[in-house]
Amino acid sequence: MSAFDFKFRQETDDDWMAFGSCRGLSEIFFAPLAERPQTRLRREEKARTVCLACPVLDTCRDFARAHREYGFWGGESEDERHQAGFRLIAPIGVRV
Repeated sequence: MSAFDFKFRQETDDDWMAFGSCRGLSEIFFAPLAERPQTRLRREEKARTVCLACPVLDTCRDFARAHREYGFWGGESEDERHQAGFRLIAPIGVRV
């Protein structure tokens, strides 16, 4: 894969997103600047609760893994996807 492949997002079938329980709740799925660890844990727990009741949970998770998305998708945080072997293009922070 060349550097060009990562510059532009490929067109995908995003129709499933219209059925996501997260619509309109971006503030709990994407971290604000300088978020404290305790606040992140609380925010991600709220996001996880929404995800677990979502009709497109599996599709969302697969999409985030395949497209190296940032934020909380399909019941998983960036760290959880990273630990499962799905790497971000430019990870933010240090991951072990």
